[in-house]
Amino acid sequence: MEPVTLTTERLFLRAFGPEDTDETYAACQDPDIQRWTTIPSPYTRVDADTFVNRVVPDDWRADAEYTFAVRPREGGPLLAAASLHHPRSGTWEVGYWTAKEHRGRGYMTETVLALARWAFTELRCTRLEWRAEVGNTGSRAVVERAGFTVEGVHRAGLLNKGTLRDCWVGSLLPSDIGVRSPHPYLPARDLPERALPERTG
Repeated sequence: MEPVTLTTERLFLRAFGPEDTDETYAACQDPDIQRWTTIPSPYTRVDADTFVNRVVPDDWRADAEYTFAVRPREGGPLLAAASLHHPRSGTWEVGYWTAKEHRGRGYMTETVLALARWAFTELRCTRLEWRAEVGNTGSRAVVERAGFTVEGVHRAGLLNKGTLRDCWVGSLLPSDIGVRSPHPYLPARDLPERALPERTG
């Protein structure tokens, strides 16, 4: 896919490019981003250069991952990064980080909802998933504000810096934000468990 741009009320989302290298490097010096995401740690300028000039464009071309730089709509600093990745059976996963000085203003919730609408309407996504290591309350707050349902904990569900970690998992369906799904959905009913037959003999 050729890179696309998305806009919200306050934000402009586009693929990363060479002009984003310095700000990406600076943002990723934040210990929280290095702790809670799978970026390298320590994070070097070479890592930033590789990310914006090779990883992002290669993934767009291969339709493997669509990563966006998030900036104010009227222009301004790099606020965050967000991506859609790992398509499987109609399901995509959203991931993101926000530069430390731009947290707490709702930018990422706005970004996640923009990506969700794009995924549901253009990528035929039927379920958007989110995963984060248990304890990453900032990331969880974003998706809860965006309308995700946090469904539980996956044991050893996230590999980060060579260690498997338990992770929260949540989902957003098209109907959660008023978008029509390409397929009907039949949720499970809350039925009592069937009594097991008594053992004899």
